[in-house]
Amino acid sequence: MANTGAPPTFEHTFADLPERFYQALAPTPVAAPAPIRVNRPLAKQLGLDPEWLASAAGTAWLAGNTVTPNSQPLAAAYAGHQFGGFNPQLGDGRAILLGELRNQSGQLFDLQLKGAGPTRWSRGGDGRSPLGPVLREYIVSEAMAALGVPTTRALAAVASGEPVMRDRMLPGAILARVAASHLRIGSVEYFAARKDKEALHTLVDYALRRHFAQHAEAANQALALLECVVRAQANLVSHWQLLGFIHGVMNTDNMLLSGETIDYGPCAFMDAFNPDTVFSSIDHAGRYAYRNQPGIAHWNLASLAQSLVPVLHDDTEQAVALAQSVVDTFSDHFLTAHTQGLQAKLGLSTERTEDAVLIEGLYELMAQEATDFTLTFRRLADLAHPSPGNSQDIGDLYALPACFDPWLQQWQARLALEQRSPEAQQAAMYQANPVFIARNHLVEAAITAATDEGDFAPFNTLVERLSNPWHWEAKDRALALPPEAGQQVYKTFCGT
Repeated sequence: MANTGAPPTFEHTFADLPERFYQALAPTPVAAPAPIRVNRPLAKQLGLDPEWLASAAGTAWLAGNTVTPNSQPLAAAYAGHQFGGFNPQLGDGRAILLGELRNQSGQLFDLQLKGAGPTRWSRGGDGRSPLGPVLREYIVSEAMAALGVPTTRALAAVASGEPVMRDRMLPGAILARVAASHLRIGSVEYFAARKDKEALHTLVDYALRRHFAQHAEAANQALALLECVVRAQANLVSHWQLLGFIHGVMNTDNMLLSGETIDYGPCAFMDAFNPDTVFSSIDHAGRYAYRNQPGIAHWNLASLAQSLVPVLHDDTEQAVALAQSVVDTFSDHFLTAHTQGLQAKLGLSTERTEDAVLIEGLYELMAQEATDFTLTFRRLADLAHPSPGNSQDIGDLYALPACFDPWLQQWQARLALEQRSPEAQQAAMYQANPVFIARNHLVEAAITAATDEGDFAPFNTLVERLSNPWHWEAKDRALALPPEAGQQVYKTFCGT
């Protein structure tokens, strides 16, 4: 039941950890907080009253202007490998954790204010966020949640009433972000770099109990945690690949132990399929290109394993062997998850040896013709069982080039070997292949309208449409189409 008309009562399991894990710090108040949007369904899941969150009192609380007596706000410490180079001291530079809430199922979630002011880790920054990155994270994180991807969530966005200086003066905003936790691979690296074995043991125990409670009493907790995180990251990155999503900054400080997606700065969904697609404005060498994401996840997990060596075994040689044996399982976990996902996208419920050649042929055609990643797969769902009067058919929206016809014949012959009816195959494919995604040109248009004109209608329309990405409605045609010439957005930015 929602906590009507009042701020929540928090739990503080992270704040109960030793003080070297964080800096106790309240948010810095802002001049004139104003509501932008409250995620009402998520608020209810967390026992919060959406009406109160949208009120003046709730807006002031979401902006960090009021801190409830039960709150123990803090900024967390962590390190990270950034584009392959290690920074031993990063930490929350503009985010304040207010505390933890339980959802209707009893699961614990962090509530963090992003853009809430400077901390000891701000490195000379102002600790604030422009409006644009807040809206981008709200749109894309909620789109990812609707697509079934493990992700942090947006509870609310509020305007700060204060300008933020970046390349020009921009309106400021704060995002209320919900996460299973904000523990990162970089959190482990932080204490490993300091040779703080006691803190490593504490962190491992906490992370296991928080995220993988069934393994909390494992004889080797560090080994159990590593195994769980490897599986979680393999599952996560396979989700990204299956949707054409490019994270943009897969640094170890942006990879959560829980396996949720975090940091929606230089991220985007691909339009035309190209495995070398990069969106981040600072990824000049393409380290985090679409095709490289599984390999980078593997690299990050090796960094995690190395950081856990001191607590894996008293004998360093055995500890390294244990770590290596677990990290080496990543490829198999990823391949299993990715193969199962591709089968679902192609309407296959069984696996045959010839499927690999079929899939490779599809990707070659998509790359050759630069077809739209999302709409290619969605159109295949139509062609799995062509039938007059199918309200979900997008043939009037998007057609595949004629050169796909030989491949389509091979694929349809393969579908005929399945035991499911054509109707069942198609229904399953519609649930695996969205028609609406957070296309980058639409996200940028919504940000521009809000930033330059104070018009939040495109933002709200996009958020609402993306909450049901599978269901085609012709009235929303403009929100499903790829960008036209001149609309493409090739670079995205961090926003710090």
